[in-house]
Amino acid sequence: MRPAGYLLVTAAVLLRRTGAIALDVNSTASIRNASATLAYGLMSWYQNNQSSTALTAIGTLPAPLYWWEAGAVWGGMIDYWAYTNDTSYVHTVQQALLAQVGPNDNYMMPEYYASLGNDDQAFWAVAVLSAAEYGFPAPDGNSSNVWLELAEAVFNMQQSRWDTTSCNGGLKWQIFTSNAGYDYKNSISNGGLFQIAARLARYTGNQTYVEWAEKTWDWMSAVGLIDVNYNVYDGTDDTLNCSRIDHTQWTYNPSMLLYGTAMLYNFTNGSQIWEKRTTGLLETCANNFFSPSSNTTSIMYEPSCEPMGICDNDQLSFKAYLSRWMAKASIVAPFLTGPANTLLTRSAEAAAQACSGGGGGTMCGQKWYVGGYDGSYGVGQELSALETVQALLLLRGGGVNAARRYPLTLEDVHVSVAKPDPTSTFSLPPKTSATESATGTSSPRSGSASLRLKLGVSIPAQLVVGVGAGVWLAR
Repeated sequence: MRPAGYLLVTAAVLLRRTGAIALDVNSTASIRNASATLAYGLMSWYQNNQSSTALTAIGTLPAPLYWWEAGAVWGGMIDYWAYTNDTSYVHTVQQALLAQVGPNDNYMMPEYYASLGNDDQAFWAVAVLSAAEYGFPAPDGNSSNVWLELAEAVFNMQQSRWDTTSCNGGLKWQIFTSNAGYDYKNSISNGGLFQIAARLARYTGNQTYVEWAEKTWDWMSAVGLIDVNYNVYDGTDDTLNCSRIDHTQWTYNPSMLLYGTAMLYNFTNGSQIWEKRTTGLLETCANNFFSPSSNTTSIMYEPSCEPMGICDNDQLSFKAYLSRWMAKASIVAPFLTGPANTLLTRSAEAAAQACSGGGGGTMCGQKWYVGGYDGSYGVGQELSALETVQALLLLRGGGVNAARRYPLTLEDVHVSVAKPDPTSTFSLPPKTSATESATGTSSPRSGSASLRLKLGVSIPAQLVVGVGAGVWLAR
């Protein structure tokens, strides 16, 4: 990995303050406008959608960001669309989500096998689950099932990897034996499987998914990744039969679980056990990841790296997922709304003040508790601020289409689970940038005339070119 500040700009430009993102947390219009500014800032980092971009790089982010974080960004942009009704980025997101499905349509790109983890795959799966739950449009001519089918494909692959050769179960972090980290069973990978199963249970009504969610939770608790106080620890070494735990705590681990427990609370019509677990996880998040000092009450931070200034590019984005899943959990488990609103409102105000860097005065920093811009910058900082600010729209419902505020189910959208006609085809949506699109020549996929999904839909690789350039490198 390179250092967190990996784009070389002059200190004068980087540190210049001309203001901050204007945010009145009591005004829906202000929250929406601030979200739009943040979405634009985030999308300015995405340039892999022009004619010179390799088809396998479409939908990815610039080096040295890892492949998984692109999936996280598209999940955030689906939320942005759902909460604001802004359709500016719909084609870009559609194209990105479909370009990275891989040859088996389960978000396993051979280009990234050398670093591919179950957690990486899960972040793309939870993005397409949001697309299904919010009714995010599929490209013209495609089955409305496309997002569901992709999420199910990831689940099917991951449950097949459940490893009972050590620790009585669990998912390994890395997928391939040759990868560093193959002997590590971590919370984010298992939490990802848990959340995917919980959301698929609610979306489809299939009890098998509930059983897998319960199985995953029980295993994590049994080995000590989740303790009795709902602290969630990073992972454990399976060569030691999971007897030694890495007790580092990150915001994204309990929050990944939080949305899953909230979904199961909702799906089970108020199960006391899932209510207890949901409440416990939120209380732990509130205690561990907010209020870094007595005069910064309720402001979110990443305690394992942020105060010391040592967060890597992955960790710089983790607060985004705590904000995202706290807000979403509050919709399906309304008893969370009060505390979540308090924490996210104060954090959003602080994040907006921290987004005051760069030449335009809206570049986002990391340390929201310092009262301004801290000189840090990058995709993780932009995504974290966006998710925190736009979460206020979801929590309060102002300006959010009611049909997109509450996650849908398969029954709600009246979509048949039957496979569509395998002869039906559609083109990938045009390449677009954050601000404009242009037409140009088409370029076929190298070695294949089309991208084909398991659900039987063929996607001819005709891509209308846009603007921007860049190449993403795997770990």
